[in-house]
Amino acid sequence: MKYTAFLKTLLFSCVFFISYSNFSQNRNVITLKDNWKFFKGDNENAYKIDFNADKWQTVSVPHDWAIYGPFDKEIDKQVVKIEQNNEKEATEKTGRTGALPFIGTGWYRKTFSVTDLTADKKALLVFDGAMSNAQVYINGTLVGGRPYGYSYFYFDITEYLNKNADNVLAVKLHNDPFSSRWYPGAGLYRKVQLIVKDKISFDQWGHFITTPYVSDSLARVHITSKASGKNLTVKTRIKDAEGHVVAEISSNTQFGKSFELDIPVKNPTLWDTENPYLYTAEISLYEGESLKDIENVTFGIRSITYTRDGFMLNGKITKFKGVCLHHDLGPLGTAINTAALRRQLTILKDLGCNAIRSSHNMPSIEQLELCDEMGFLFLAESFDEWQKPKVENGYNKYFAEWAEKDVVNLVRATRNHPCIVMYSSGNEVPDQWGNEGVKRAKWLQDIFHREDPTRPVTVGMDQVKAVMESGFGALLDVPGLNYRVHLYEEAYDKFPQGFLLGSETASTVSSRGVYKFPVEKGYGKTYPDYQSSSYDLEYCNWSNIPEDDFVLQDDKPWVIGEFVWTGFDYLGEPTPYDDFWPSRSSYFGINDLAGLPKDRYYLYRSRWNTKDTTLHILPHWNWEGREGEVTPVFVYTSYDSAELFVNGKSQGIRTKNKNSKLERYRLMWNDVTYEPGTLKVVALDANGNPVEEKEVKTAGKPHHLVLNPDRKELTANGEDISFVEVTVVDKNGIPCPTAQNQLNFKVNGAAEYRAACNGDATSLEMFHEPTMKVFNGKLVVLVKSGTTIGNATLTVRGKGLKKATLNLSVVE
Repeated sequence: MKYTAFLKTLLFSCVFFISYSNFSQNRNVITLKDNWKFFKGDNENAYKIDFNADKWQTVSVPHDWAIYGPFDKEIDKQVVKIEQNNEKEATEKTGRTGALPFIGTGWYRKTFSVTDLTADKKALLVFDGAMSNAQVYINGTLVGGRPYGYSYFYFDITEYLNKNADNVLAVKLHNDPFSSRWYPGAGLYRKVQLIVKDKISFDQWGHFITTPYVSDSLARVHITSKASGKNLTVKTRIKDAEGHVVAEISSNTQFGKSFELDIPVKNPTLWDTENPYLYTAEISLYEGESLKDIENVTFGIRSITYTRDGFMLNGKITKFKGVCLHHDLGPLGTAINTAALRRQLTILKDLGCNAIRSSHNMPSIEQLELCDEMGFLFLAESFDEWQKPKVENGYNKYFAEWAEKDVVNLVRATRNHPCIVMYSSGNEVPDQWGNEGVKRAKWLQDIFHREDPTRPVTVGMDQVKAVMESGFGALLDVPGLNYRVHLYEEAYDKFPQGFLLGSETASTVSSRGVYKFPVEKGYGKTYPDYQSSSYDLEYCNWSNIPEDDFVLQDDKPWVIGEFVWTGFDYLGEPTPYDDFWPSRSSYFGINDLAGLPKDRYYLYRSRWNTKDTTLHILPHWNWEGREGEVTPVFVYTSYDSAELFVNGKSQGIRTKNKNSKLERYRLMWNDVTYEPGTLKVVALDANGNPVEEKEVKTAGKPHHLVLNPDRKELTANGEDISFVEVTVVDKNGIPCPTAQNQLNFKVNGAAEYRAACNGDATSLEMFHEPTMKVFNGKLVVLVKSGTTIGNATLTVRGKGLKKATLNLSVVE
């Protein structure tokens, strides 16, 4: 397909690798995980080979030095006017970057040996990300650096290594103040790997697979592999999920460094969000008859198409039911943990979510692997800034020198993941204004196309009037609008693509289990307790309630989907309380910082999850002192009609009304008078017959605790985690929705206490300390496995409460 045709039709069809499993005698991949030495602070001699770091802290990588706190409003206090938030004057902001000590310098040192580095071998050191301004030393010599904390990068360190002695790796990282708009974390927060392989071998990130043709009976799998050398042959075998070889081919024809292989796969099982079927390609490199390199790679076969009819996955129109995610994992900070990522995605699957936008940074490899495995579409974002600054020491300082290098590494490191269906070159960049910004948008998009001509490129645009006039929005493959729902019709009329994407939507704010009276819609609302109401009618001055987007998604076929801000609360950006203290994390999440669902979760679930029914009542029914007062009741449900009862007395039947924006998606009883007892909703079918019911009861005094783990069995790898939901209940087992008890945690046996989180954006308790106050009756405790098999016990205590215990198993 010609490049001009590519831009005109926006047809993208491809198959992608997801992970490199390297276990041959020709390639040795070592994850440098344990026994790192860490020091927070600068030391001009710390890179030297003979430097004594014995007194430094011993840590495992991934590691986030700042998540251990303490919270301090002075850390990131600034007087600033946030233009993205339509602010007209500067005010003092606290908690914008989480009020955690990420600013400053940190050093990591690791001693390692390489016993298999013979004359015909070479060694690569690969970083999935390092926050930030990394300088990497081997045996006292600087081998290179990378300023962008989210970038993947690697160095050939062969010439710097001792072949028959220990080697010292030292990494210096430095975070400037005013360098981020959210909590960026600090340190080696993603994995570091050492790869020892033959000098004649595949390039790093050297494979690229596409499927130019996909049908039910046949798929054409096209593989480009890069390697240097002469008399080389590439042999590839494709295996299905059961390990059976379904196709194989070889080629000794080399175009420069590239080998091009076309492999027919008969009757392929296609990858999609409901059945994320994965194949494995075993790719081998020979010099003559000698095997030089081998990589086993998992991939999925699927086609993607963007047309005026919408986004199509394998020829089927598919709406993006997506959420935006920052990269922190709540109480774990930014340190990557696969168990935590899997829990997030499991929660989102139940929600009915089918897509993730990495906001506003390059995603982790582990997140992409899980999305491939679990069936999520992925929008991989690159930058929050280009040349023009949002914050003083942001990416604007590095854009001119590093943007192309960072985009190249993003694409090459991730383009073989079937989940990725789109790239984003930027988010709400100030460069949307002016001709230079249009040129930068075109330049970046061309780099993405050069490296991967199979996927489109978008930008999250908030200056919609400006991009309509300048041509900025017209040149993008996919025009992405952040909010500005009132401009969708005009943008659709002016942009030539024939469709729009809600690249960032809603920004509704709420606090789990908090309800404010009177119940009314409005923006920028603040309260003395620094919480937002979970009636889900409060938002920001640039944003809106969910229903404003629901209507566009449901009624406009040219709106191809949305990415809600956000799937989970995150550290930093505590709008609308960013000029209040204490407040140090966001209120935007559909789930709170602990991963517990807010009421809004069920509003989205009632639309997105088409397999399961949803029936959810709000608010809670513990309102001592409100007896006789009007207390509205909302029901979020997949059913069209329901009847509400208070202590057995009917409050009437409500039916969804398409002519009313709110009543189209919510069932609302706005005149209910509070009296203690039982609130019950009965869902009705089309004939008015009861089909499902839910109850909320007034709880008595807190009596004991209920522990509910997401898993009772952990793997003995030293990093697996069970997330245990702790609920305060009364003597009858009814949850106490207003409880604020202080709890203490202890883990014995083959696991250890890792952290706790209650989802309260105003809490200054540190996550890693074994005590925390519940927030509105709940919190989550994280129990981490050790490296030996056995049993473990979590014990939770609270004053005036019966203690609770939970038994867990740690297995191989």
